[in-house]
Amino acid sequence: MTIRVPETIYAGDTVIFDVPAFNDSVGNQIDSGTYTLSWYARTNTASEGSTISGVAESDGWRVTVPSSTTAGFDAGLWTWQAIATAGSLQHTAGRGQFSVKATLEYSGTPGAFDDRTRAQIDLDYVEAAIRTLAQGGVVQEYTIGGRSLKRYKMAELLQLRDSLKAEVDRERRAEKVKQGLGNPGVTRVRFI
Repeated sequence: MTIRVPETIYAGDTVIFDVPAFNDSVGNQIDSGTYTLSWYARTNTASEGSTISGVAESDGWRVTVPSSTTAGFDAGLWTWQAIATAGSLQHTAGRGQFSVKATLEYSGTPGAFDDRTRAQIDLDYVEAAIRTLAQGGVVQEYTIGGRSLKRYKMAELLQLRDSLKAEVDRERRAEKVKQGLGNPGVTRVRFI
C-alpha cells in the first residue's frame, strides 16, 4: 500500500492525498465503511502538530490538509502517521516523513530569507574556519578553568570541507532531477 504524502510541503499550500483501504495482520480489510481515519503530523517543536480527519473516498480515505493549517507549519522535518480506528480497534495505515519549506509569500517589506540546507550552512562555517585558521586567528588548544578545548587542525577541516562539498553537490543534483532539469552528473553521448 502506498500513501503519497508529498516529500516536500510548502507552508501555506493545500495538500491532498489518498489513503487506500488495507488489510490488518490477519487479512481483515480496514476500509472507510467501518473505520475512520486520522492523519497526524508533528515536528520537533513543542505545541507544533496537526490532526486531520480523512473522508471516505472509494473504500479508502481522502486527506485534505488546508492551506490555513500548513501556513502554521515550521520549516524543517516532520513525521506523519495515518491511523484507522473503529471502536477500540486501531491500525496504522502508514507512517513517514516530509520536509516543510517556508513560503516566499510576504506582505509589506520582505524580511531576510535563508533557504540553505544544513549541509550548506555547515560548509559555510567550515570554509570560514579554514580562512580564520589560515590567517593565524585560531589557537589550536587551550584550557580555561580546568576545561580544555581543542580545535580542528587544517587537514581535518579540509577533509570535512570536501565531505560537505560532496553532500551539497548531491543535494543540488537531486534538486535539479526533482525539478525535471536532468542529472548534471550524467553525460550522454549520441552517435549519429
